[in-house]
Amino acid sequence: MSGRVIVGMSGGVDSAVAALLLKKEGYEVIGVTLRTWVADDGTEGRCCEIDDARRVAMKLGIRYFAPNCLAEFRDYVTEPFVRDYLDGLTPNPCIECNRYVKWERMLYNAKVLKADYVATGHYASVVRRENGRYTVKKAAHAAKDQTYMLYKLTQEQLASTLMPLGNLSKDEVRRIAEEAGLTVADKPDSQEICFVPEGTYADYIRANAESEVLGEGCFVDEDGQVLGRHKGIIHYTVGQRKGLGLALGRPVFVKEIRADRNEVVIADEEALFRTVITCRDVNYMSVAEMKPGERLRGTVKVRYHHAGQAAQIDALGEGRVRITFDETVRAPAPGQSAVFYDEEDCVIGGGVIEKA
Repeated sequence: MSGRVIVGMSGGVDSAVAALLLKKEGYEVIGVTLRTWVADDGTEGRCCEIDDARRVAMKLGIRYFAPNCLAEFRDYVTEPFVRDYLDGLTPNPCIECNRYVKWERMLYNAKVLKADYVATGHYASVVRRENGRYTVKKAAHAAKDQTYMLYKLTQEQLASTLMPLGNLSKDEVRRIAEEAGLTVADKPDSQEICFVPEGTYADYIRANAESEVLGEGCFVDEDGQVLGRHKGIIHYTVGQRKGLGLALGRPVFVKEIRADRNEVVIADEEALFRTVITCRDVNYMSVAEMKPGERLRGTVKVRYHHAGQAAQIDALGEGRVRITFDETVRAPAPGQSAVFYDEEDCVIGGGVIEKA
């Protein structure tokens, strides 16, 4: 193969090996690290560790750039993240970053540098279906699959994207890096959101909110009876059990967050299960946008680490769908995403959970 490709390099082992493999395939590789977030003390986010990425690029003998994306990241990722938590939602900032920041800027750089493709170190594969549409297929090693975080990518973005790690395991990737003498071979994976490297989400929200952050309020049961006081809704997510500070003599969980009343609804675990949810802002991948009244079946994940459950998806129009599960699903949280897969483990589409 030949051609020029822009590889998004985070400074980690996955993107380093993606660049290495593409170079071995004959591509002219150009490394790019998008500077998406910088702390007040100048610390870079875990998604843009420039020094490590630059060292890898030098080892591979490829050109390397680190363009500034701070404004886009603020507009599309951190500000919506704060607003969603203040509204009692549980957002997926990495999904928004992929769609609106990383791919947009990489494709812009590809155009400027006259590259044919962009590439990343995600554990997934880009495939083109018989109907001509592009989608992402689950990684061969399910434990590292990242398709859930990619469901918002557009057809135009996917058509120009390469993902060379889709059939590799993490151990294989580390071995390839070690054999190539890459210093990031043993670098641990990042576990936190890149712009919250220390402290908690609540600390970040309080420090960056433009509007009032609601303080203490009431824990209530499903009937509205007050059970105690909470620290503020930004400290809680649907399905949470730990850290509630309630002594009711039995395990209890967060069932709902009512931002308009500054209430956190507490219930037994059985109350967390749902059969029907609705989603907004649906993005379709392997199929064209469904018309109102159309339906299909698939396996639906309601969070990143959810195994997925069989369900029927009904189009409601205006970018919304209703999902009816064959069996109840635990704690689908408004603000999180539901991603639908076909029988070949390819993404049909996905949307943001608006009601559960």
